[in-house]
This record gives sequence, structure tokens and C-alpha cells, in this order.
Amino acid sequence: MRAQEITFLNLIQGEKQFQVPLYQRTYSWGKEQLERLWEDVCELVEQHRAGEPAAPHFLGSVVLAPGQIQAGGVQKWLVVDGQQRLTTLMLAFTALRDQLKEAGHPRGAERVHRQILVNEYQEALDHYRLLPTQADRQAFTACVGSAPQAGGGGNIGGAYRFFLGALAQGQEAAGSNDWLESVENALKGLLSIVEITAEPGDNVYRIFESINNTGVGLSQSDLLRNYVFMLLPQRGERVYRELWLPMQQSLGPKNLELLVWLDLVVRGHNKTKQSEIYREQQKRLQPLAGDEEALQREIAQLSERAQRFLRIVKPAREQSAPLRAALERLTAWGGQTHYPLALHLLDLVDAGSRSPEDAAEALLYVESYLARRLICQTPTAGINRIFMEAPKDLETDRPAAEAVRRFLSGKRRRWPSDDELRSAIRSKPFYWGGRPPQRGFILRRLEESYSPTEPVDFAKAFLSVEHVLPQKPAQAWFDLLADETEEGQSPQELHDLLVHTLGNLTLTGDNSKLSNHPFERKQQILDSSALRMNLEIASSKRWGKVEILARADRLWERAAKLWPGPIGGFRPAGEEPSSWTELRAALVAMPSGTWTAYGDVAELIGSHPVPVGAYLSANPTVIGAYRVLSSEGKVSAGFRWAEGSDRPPPQDVLRSEGVRFDRYGRANRSQRLTAAELATLLGKDVIQQTAHDPLPDNESTEAAERFRSQLREHCPEAVPGVTAALDFWRRQGGYLNYGRHEETSCFPVLDAGTSTRPHLMWPFGLYPVSGTVEVVFQYLKDRAPFDDTEQRRELLRRLNEVDGIDLPEAKLELRPSFPLQVFAAQSEAICAALDWFVHTAALDLARRV
Repeated sequence: MRAQEITFLNLIQGEKQFQVPLYQRTYSWGKEQLERLWEDVCELVEQHRAGEPAAPHFLGSVVLAPGQIQAGGVQKWLVVDGQQRLTTLMLAFTALRDQLKEAGHPRGAERVHRQILVNEYQEALDHYRLLPTQADRQAFTACVGSAPQAGGGGNIGGAYRFFLGALAQGQEAAGSNDWLESVENALKGLLSIVEITAEPGDNVYRIFESINNTGVGLSQSDLLRNYVFMLLPQRGERVYRELWLPMQQSLGPKNLELLVWLDLVVRGHNKTKQSEIYREQQKRLQPLAGDEEALQREIAQLSERAQRFLRIVKPAREQSAPLRAALERLTAWGGQTHYPLALHLLDLVDAGSRSPEDAAEALLYVESYLARRLICQTPTAGINRIFMEAPKDLETDRPAAEAVRRFLSGKRRRWPSDDELRSAIRSKPFYWGGRPPQRGFILRRLEESYSPTEPVDFAKAFLSVEHVLPQKPAQAWFDLLADETEEGQSPQELHDLLVHTLGNLTLTGDNSKLSNHPFERKQQILDSSALRMNLEIASSKRWGKVEILARADRLWERAAKLWPGPIGGFRPAGEEPSSWTELRAALVAMPSGTWTAYGDVAELIGSHPVPVGAYLSANPTVIGAYRVLSSEGKVSAGFRWAEGSDRPPPQDVLRSEGVRFDRYGRANRSQRLTAAELATLLGKDVIQQTAHDPLPDNESTEAAERFRSQLREHCPEAVPGVTAALDFWRRQGGYLNYGRHEETSCFPVLDAGTSTRPHLMWPFGLYPVSGTVEVVFQYLKDRAPFDDTEQRRELLRRLNEVDGIDLPEAKLELRPSFPLQVFAAQSEAICAALDWFVHTAALDLARRV
């Protein structure tokens, strides 16, 4: 085999085709991997545009084997390893081509298409430079061929939509016509790939097998340790015993690697990636080769910094009470975003140049920055880079707290002002912001702001977030809201705009008791709570729009005192509000073949259908604007394409993508994306009444009887069919798990793991009161073998063969539903689909064992 380091452009140029063999899995990169690559590309683009020398970014290796050679045809190459990188870059170029076309650069678009994506003079499959596995082929060729179905459900469509949105957002932020060309140059010439080519006759599968079964590789800190002690032939044993080993044992492997990276960041190497730790530290230490005393000092300094780092991850070690409290709050918040700045501040404290109280106040501003951004649902892109830049960019002639506040208040660092905070608390769906522990943290801090004489011990209390106005309210709640609706607004629409806002949320240990009871019953339960915020809610005479907004304003006053805002407190001129940024991101995230309503978008971003419609009307170039319809599923009479566009009517475009319309011009409701589904596509943690982590054999007799009772009351004709299907499931080796909410859901669960390692999965959840069956593709995509898009697609196909079930393929990563009523006449057909599900899981288990 031979290897060479080349650019992506040099790799793919010429009459070539890269074929992904059938034995490889389908394309699997998700948002996390795509974001990481895009951050690297953006960094290269910034360096290129600033005229800085940009070293090529090493992307990894691609192992190729020569395929068949046809006279006058295309040279075929089998992609033995590296198909994820190749496919991702091809999809990035596909999105770049389409964005160039949209931005009025047809020649640039044509250049990318001919130079990168296709073999211009070849026909049929030979036309494509990359040919993925058959399962991915249709989705990929739809993107390259600009078919209406481009950007559908699944990972291929998701990656294309990700890059389309990232490019549109980046171009708008840059405000320059040549930004897209800089991206093109970076993708072509500044991404470095090691091309490894096998010889003709080599066993390609054996090569693939050996590459992917190489055991656990050395970590970056392992490589650094080996390098350092190679340079310490005389002092190595003592330095290892006295300094390195205690540090390694106290931190553990993961935290040691994190420390080695943080050590670089706080020294000013703020652009260092965690994958490049060894190379950067080696470059820094190389001048000390031959000076063992100097190297020993470096290890001693790293060991001292390790002790400071331990105070960050284990705040109980901190001696100063104010500083310990600040670190504990950030630990409760979770994540590692604040680590570089926190470590820098502890460096200053231990050096005696700043006091612990000063550092504690500085960390309060960090907490405020994070909390306000979550409440306002400010996009998190770039936040890690901000904190990595902080140690280098903080002003040194001021107290630490003042320097941190000034730094975080800087232009485009997006620290929400008091006015933005108030607006967000009143309107944003807080329940979909951040992670559950962070939402709990916000509510806990607000409760603590009441300064109760007998505070709750949150460490022992089992509290969860409660909706006072229920998520699934009874009719009495809608009757109450009907008195407060605006003209043209239904009680359901008002409910959707209020239900997830902070003013309607509290903490309780009685979530299952409160459920969707009338407010009078909730009052009785909340009135016995130990939490001040619950006593305040219980003192209200009713609970509707007026009360929710009034409480939102009271919480805003507390939040503004808890978390001081930025200096100045205004948004930079020309910067678009985060609501519209989120709207754009949501429309880009929509798979082809779906639509949404103005009310759904308004609920997502914390706005109202009217301003959403006005914004889209004033900005006709917003990607996917034509997918926003009225609540009936009709194209708005005021919709217009951008001036000069020759696109057909929106309904025709939607039809070409796969959206079905009835004779009255109404889009099919099963293809509608709700606000919750849009939030899920954006990566928000949308919690619904579903079994996130079913427990083995959790067949509670009481819950089972409650489920059957609700089923008999609300859907009696489906009882025999549901019972037969659940009995069939048990005979196949599965069990039933029941929900804990007032509507007692039922989940047929299968443990496809081993005796020591459970592997739980479930095809759907049954909801007897609402009368729906929710197919949980969103959870299956993280569980083998259904992490393979093709397996989820097959489950969808088999269910859709059942009369009465119509699940859109565009929702392969969501939780589409069908009527529970289908079980009445089609129980046997559903059992056939369940039989396939169990058989597929069993085959995968046999393969893994």
C-alpha cells in the first residue's frame, strides 16, 4: 500500500468514481460531527480572508482500492475506509453549489458541479463522482441532481440541509459576496487528506476489517507522556513517580487529556483543537529537548494546574466559600464551556494577583451569561470559542470581575439585555431550552431568590418541572382560555403559545398528582408545597394568560437581579434578533416532503403568527419559506417568491417534493411538522410523555389496569385488537412498560441485549386517552440495528402497508403517529410488522454476540 497527503480537490479530480462497498454501513454522521467539521472550515475561511497563512487542516485518511477499469471510461475506486468523510464533503459541496446559485453566482455553481460532483460526460451512475451504498444512493443522487426530494429524511438529507443552513447563515453574517468563494477555496485546498491506496489483488474486506478492529488507540495524553519521558532519560523515573503518576491518578484519563488541552488554551493557544493536543504540546516543548531541569519545571507547573483543575470539577476542594459556591453553581449547570476561563481565574488567585472574592464575582458573570442565553434561547454556535479566547483577551489592568463582564459584553458575544430577558421569559418556550438539568437549575435559582427561612434541600428533593397550565389540558382549561384569545386565535393556539413559557412552569415532587387536573385541584396540592414559588401560584384565584404573564414579569425582576446583564445592554446595530435566526434555522431543518404552519413557527420562536407571516413576506429569500402554510394547510394568499424568480406556484413545488394536497387545496396533516417536531429537528431537548428509559419487567399491575380502563373508556372498539397485539408481543419475548402520567401510556419493550448489558428498544407507544400510537423513530435511530436509516425505513414501509396508517418518510428521525383505532380492524397486520421488528433485533443480537 502507498500513502500520500493531498488536498480534497486533488483527490477527486479527473474521470473517477468512488464507490462505497455494500459491506459498509450507511452514512451515519450527525449534527455533532457536522458542526465540528464546519467549525474547522469556518476557522480556515477566517484565516484565508484575513490574509493569515492557513496551514491545511488534517481531516483524516481515506483508504482506496482500485476497481474495474473500462477503456475510455471512468476509473473506479472502492472506498475501503473514509466513506463518512468523503460523503460529508460531497454533500457540503452540493449545498455550496446550491447556495452559490441562490446568491446569484451561476458560474460558481456550475464550476463546483462540474469540477467536484460529477463526471460531466458520463451517463447513468457513472455520472456521479461518489456512489454511496445502495441504501443511501437515492437520497445522495437527489441532492447532487437537484431533485425536489433533495434534503429528505435520514442522515444524507440531514447533512445536506445542515450545510445549506450553515452556508446561508455564514454568508448573511459575512455580508460579503466573496465569502462563498472563500468557503469553496477552503473546502478544495485547505482540507488535507491522507490517501492510502491498496494494490490490485489485495483482499479489500480484510483491509477494512483490520482498520476497524484495531483495539483502543493511544490517547493524546498518552502520546505526550511518551514523548516527555523520552526526553528525560536521567530524571524520568523520579519525575514520573513524584509528579506525573499522582496527577494521572487524581484526574483519571479523560480529565488528564482535558487538562493538557486547557493548559494550552490558558497559555494563549486558543485555537488548539483537542485532537491536536499532542502536536501542539510537542511543538511547545521541543526547544527544551536536552534541558531536563526545564522539562521537569514544565511537568511541575502542569501538576500544579491539575490541582486547580480539580477544584473546578470538584468544588468542595476550594477553600474560599464565595469561590466554592460560584464553582458549585457552574458544576450544577453542567458542561465544560466555562473551564478555560475558570482555570485562568484560579491561576490568578493562586498567583496572588486576584482575590477569591473577585474571581467569584467574575464567575457570577459567567453564570449570568450562560443562564440569560439559555432563557433567551440564543444560538450556542461559537460559545466554546468565546470562552477559549477569554484567557488571552481579558484586560489585565482591571479587577477580574470587571474584565470578565467587559469581555462578555463585547460586540457579537450576544449577552442578552434586560429587555431581551423580559421578552423571552414572557414568550419563549423555556421548556425546550437547553438540557433538563439546566432548566431545573434556572428554576432552582429563582426559588432560592425568595430567600426562604427554611430553604429546600435540593440535593435530597426529587423535583421535576411542572406545567401549571397542562400540556394536554381538559376542556375546562380551554373554556378558561377562550375568554382571553385575540381575534382569529383559537384557545388551542393560545395554549400552545403559553404552555412552555417560564411563567407557566415550576418545580414539584408531585408531578404525577398534579397532571392535567383543574386549577382548583392543583391549588390544593401546590398550597402544601415547601417551595415559595408554588405558594405564590396557589394564592392566585385562576390560571390563564393574564396570570401567566404577570408571573413571568415577577420572575423577570428576580432573574435580572440574580444574573446581572451586560455593560450597555443593547444589541449591535444590524444584528438580527435571535427569534428570526431560529426561524431560518428551523425552515432549513425541515426535510423535503413536509410543511408547517405559521402558528407552529410562532410557538417555536416565542412569537405570534402575524409577525411570523410579516417577516416571511418581507424576506422572500428565506430558505423554505414556501413550506409555511396556514393552519388549514393552505398557501397564504400573501405569499410571493422573491422578485425575478421563475419558480412555479408553491403548491406545485410542495407537490413535487412529495406533499399531498386534497381537492380543497389543503396539505396532508400527517406531513405537517408541529412546533415540537421543529424543535426536535433543531436539536432541542423536547420532553414529551414517552418512556425515555424503560425499566426491565416494569409491568405494574396498577398501571396496567389503569391503561386498560382508559382504553375501554376512550377507544372501546380497539380493545380486542390492542390486547391481541400486546399478548403477541409478550409471546415474542417482550414485556410492557407503562407511563406514570394521568394518561397511562403503554410501551411494548424488547431487551435485545445480553444478561450483563441490556439493549432496550420499543417500536411505539400507545396513548389510550388521546387515541394515538406514536412510532418512536427518534429513539430507534440511536439503537442498533435501527440506527441504520434503511432499517427504520423498512419498519415505516411495513407499517404503512397496514390500512389506516400513513407515516411520512420525512419523519424517520421524529415520532409520527397513527390512530389507535387502526388496531380495531388491523391488529393482525400490525403483529406482522412487530414480528419483523423482533426478528430484526434478534438477528442483530446474534451478530453482536
